[in-house]
Amino acid sequence: MRIAILVEGATEKAFELILQDFLKSRLQQKMPKFKFISYDGRIPKKEKLKRSVENLLTGNDAFNAVIALTDVYTGTNDFEDAADAKAKMKDWVGNNPNFYPHTAQHDFEAWLLPYWSTIQKLAKSNKSAPGGLPEQVNHNKSPSYHIKEIFKIGKCQNSYSKTRDILRILKNQDLMVSINQCPEFKEFINTILLLCKVNLIP
Repeated sequence: MRIAILVEGATEKAFELILQDFLKSRLQQKMPKFKFISYDGRIPKKEKLKRSVENLLTGNDAFNAVIALTDVYTGTNDFEDAADAKAKMKDWVGNNPNFYPHTAQHDFEAWLLPYWSTIQKLAKSNKSAPGGLPEQVNHNKSPSYHIKEIFKIGKCQNSYSKTRDILRILKNQDLMVSINQCPEFKEFINTILLLCKVNLIP
C-alpha cells in the first residue's frame, strides 16, 4: 500500500515522523509507504488539485490512494468549515474513489492543544488553555494564534517554530489523547486504517 498525503507546509511535514511512529504500533506488517508532499503554504485548488491527484494515481510510480489535508483557515475565505472544505475538494477532484479529502479545523495546531501542559512547560508560562474543544477554537483566534501567543509571553525567549516545536510538543505523547478530542483528526487517522484494512478507532 502506497499513500500520498498532500499537506500545506512545515507543520504537517514535521508531523510525518510522529504519525509514522503511531501507526507502526497499530499496523505492524501492514504499515504502508507514505509520501508527504508539501506545498509550502496551501494545497492546490480546483483544476490544479485534480491534476495533482490524477498524476499521483497513474503511471509506473502510482500511489494506491491520495489523501489531501488542508486547514479550514487558509488565510482566505475559501472554506466555511471542515465539511465545506472536504466537499469542495471532492468536487474539484471529481468522482475519484482513491481520493480522500481531510481537514484540520481550524488549523493543524488544534491537534496540539490537548497537550497544553507540555506547551506551557516549553513556553515557560502558566497561561491557561483556550476554552472548549480544540477543533472549536475559531477563525478569530485560531489554535496556532494561541500557541504563538503563549510562546511570545512565556519566559522561554523563543518564538513558536512550527518545524521545531511540533516535535517537542508531541514527543513521547499518546496521540490517542488528541484523536479522542478532535473528530477531524480521528477521521483522518481512520481513513489510513481503513486503507490498510485494520480495525478503525471507534
